[in-house]
Amino acid sequence: MNRKLTAAMVGGGVGAFIGPVHRMALRLGNFADVVAGTFNRDAAQNAQTGRELLIAPERVYLDWQTMLQSEAKRPDRVDFVIVCTPNHLHYAITKASLEAGFDVMCEKPLTLTVAEAEELAALAKKKRRVIGLMHTYSGYPMVKLARDLVKNGSIGKVCKVVVEYQQGSFRKLDFSVPLDKRNKWKMDPKYSGISCCMGDIGIHAAHLVEYVTGLEIREVLAELSSYVAPAALDDDGSVLLRLSKGARGVMVSSKIATGEENGLRLKIYGEKRGLFWYQENPNYLRVAAQREPEQTFKRGNPYVREISPAAARAANVPAGHPEGYIEGFVNIYRNFCGTLEARRERRKPTELELDFPDARAGIRGMKFVEAAVKSSQAGGVWVTL
Repeated sequence: MNRKLTAAMVGGGVGAFIGPVHRMALRLGNFADVVAGTFNRDAAQNAQTGRELLIAPERVYLDWQTMLQSEAKRPDRVDFVIVCTPNHLHYAITKASLEAGFDVMCEKPLTLTVAEAEELAALAKKKRRVIGLMHTYSGYPMVKLARDLVKNGSIGKVCKVVVEYQQGSFRKLDFSVPLDKRNKWKMDPKYSGISCCMGDIGIHAAHLVEYVTGLEIREVLAELSSYVAPAALDDDGSVLLRLSKGARGVMVSSKIATGEENGLRLKIYGEKRGLFWYQENPNYLRVAAQREPEQTFKRGNPYVREISPAAARAANVPAGHPEGYIEGFVNIYRNFCGTLEARRERRKPTELELDFPDARAGIRGMKFVEAAVKSSQAGGVWVTL
């Protein structure tokens, strides 16, 4: 029997948010163990994280360069690297990891530019390595059901998409508070890149649109704004979308939407039916038509499996037991790790195992961000991705 997969993590130390969620997901799914890492630039906090995770002291590194060099030489080297750092380090760490022969799971965005994302995709192909990208919401069961209802023609041709990703997290920021302190770097171009709101949450909305509809965003017309100091980058945006096959869309994404928590909402209007999914009530997908009774599909039920094996595979507990954000990570890791296991077993990954955001999603995300920023800076003109 093959040994369990192992991973090294960069970032995610004491006080972090996203790194611990990755570890929770891996433990919940029992897919891989984090056995090495460099978790914090502060040596004491780095060591503390290693102790809390019961990692051997010699595998708790002071920097990611030393970690990759040392792990590459070990007979029990890790299988993949998890990148949970601010955006500006994603490209360098992912590139070095691929060159050292490791697969990578990276937080979004994959890079700060389209050119960097394309370079990483080419490098992964050359090295025969796998890049996974943590676009969490494509891991939700009802999102997969929505995708398969579109794919099987149940809603007819997609005509219009309306997607919102609204947060109020930047209202009255106090950088002395731990939760707000984690947000500070997102408004600094040195760490975040050319966009805050579009690069942080708008990119999730764009990925969700393309994942569910199977269409590509071809052109955007954007107006990006900054309301909260320091205002080096956008914290709010409205974007018109032109998609392939003649579909149209509207995106509203904001970090200054007062009263919102994590308001990700997707509405897809087809010629026959409309689909409605809300992240804060994620176990339900509403399907409606003009002259039919409205339907509500509920996660984990047998009738879902008949339509969408992917949605059934993504249901971690029986129907009626709510699941959501962490399980979204679980489902992406299930397929990412399944793909790595398939290679180890010298077999072709199944279609279900390959159902996770990859390097192409990284390229598409950065094309959207760059186009939105370019459109806004030009005064609101159509820009092709």
